[in-house]
Amino acid sequence: MSGVDPSRRVRVTSPRTSGTRSRRLTPSAEIDRRTRLGEIYVSSLLRVQLRLAIAVLVVVMCGVGALPLVFRMFPALSRELVLGMPVSWALLAFAVYPFFVLSGWIYVRRAERNERDFVSVLEPSGGDEPQGDESSELVTDPESGAP
Repeated sequence: MSGVDPSRRVRVTSPRTSGTRSRRLTPSAEIDRRTRLGEIYVSSLLRVQLRLAIAVLVVVMCGVGALPLVFRMFPALSRELVLGMPVSWALLAFAVYPFFVLSGWIYVRRAERNERDFVSVLEPSGGDEPQGDESSELVTDPESGAP
C-alpha cells in the first residue's frame, strides 16, 4: 500500500442497513406457502366450484323431479304408446340420460372455465414482475454484440 494514507480510508456501506428487502410474493407462491392470502385464493376457487355444482344439481333434480308431476298432470301420457311402451316410461328410459349427459358436459365446461380464470389470476400480468431469473440473461459484449 504505497502512497495511501490509512487514516483516510472510507468505509462503504449500503444505504439500507436496517432490515432485509421484502419481496412481494406471487399468488401461486402464496398458495404454495399456505399463507392467509393463499388460503383466500383457494377458498374462492372452492366456493365458485361448489356454487356451480349446487346449481347443476338443482337443475338436474328439478328437471328429473318434475317428470312425475308432468305425468300426474297429463295422465294421457300413460295411455299413449311409443315403441310399445307408455310415453311416460319412454321419457324415463330415453330422455333422462341425454339430459344427464348434457348437464355433466355443461358442468365440466364451466368448471374448467373457472379453473382457467383462477390460473389467470395466479399468473403474473404484463410487466409487473420479472418473468425469469435476471441472472440467467445473456450478457453481451457492447462492442461486438457476442455473448
